Amino acid sequence: MILIIFDVDGTLVFSEKKDSQCFADTYQAVYGLPFPTIDWRKYPHVSDTTIFKTVIQEHFNRVPDEAEEENFRQQFVTNIIKSRAQAPTEFKEVPYAKQTIDKLLKDERFVIGIATGGWKAPAIVKLNFVNIPVDKLIITGADGKVTREDITNETIAKAKAQHGEFNRIVYVGDAIWDVTTTRNMGLPLIGIRRKGDIEFLEKLGTQLVLKDFENYATFLEGVLNVGVPV
Repeated sequence: MILIIFDVDGTLVFSEKKDSQCFADTYQAVYGLPFPTIDWRKYPHVSDTTIFKTVIQEHFNRVPDEAEEENFRQQFVTNIIKSRAQAPTEFKEVPYAKQTIDKLLKDERFVIGIATGGWKAPAIVKLNFVNIPVDKLIITGADGKVTREDITNETIAKAKAQHGEFNRIVYVGDAIWDVTTTRNMGLPLIGIRRKGDIEFLEKLGTQLVLKDFENYATFLEGVLNVGVPV
């Protein structure tokens, strides 16, 4: 049995950074201060928890408590839904993502997980936008977790609790931090680059990079054979 873990933003759902801008806009609306940057590489870890706490620490020299974080998270989700309602073409499906998830869920060899650097609630909203069946997935977000390794490890632990040990675990992601995380964890990686700049992840050592999920056979071959980024 193989566990396939997907990232969300840029991997299954493509929003041209609209979700990132919603995060920044929510912060400015709540705190009345400009958000420093939506270049997530500037933060210690690329997770919503870390990003939020880092900016609060910089602006107010304190750590937000759980209630404050939950309030922000709820307003962030509201803004994502409003943004999609105003521009229905935003938060698009990466081509054939839903079809691929549906096929994998019907194949008894595979268990499907989600490990996103975003919080779980907004991730579910975005997956619902493109009709990916969230109730059939093992989903972990950044809630209460600092690093992407923490998030991925929780997905693995949940999957093992439900299904036992796996013969293989593969991650599917789109960004430099997905390369770093899978390399750190010793996990095989399939890269997705919706804009077609597949050389970006190839130069970082990713052995298989696809523009989307159109070629299911190629994707499946990667699931079975691709290695850890070198």
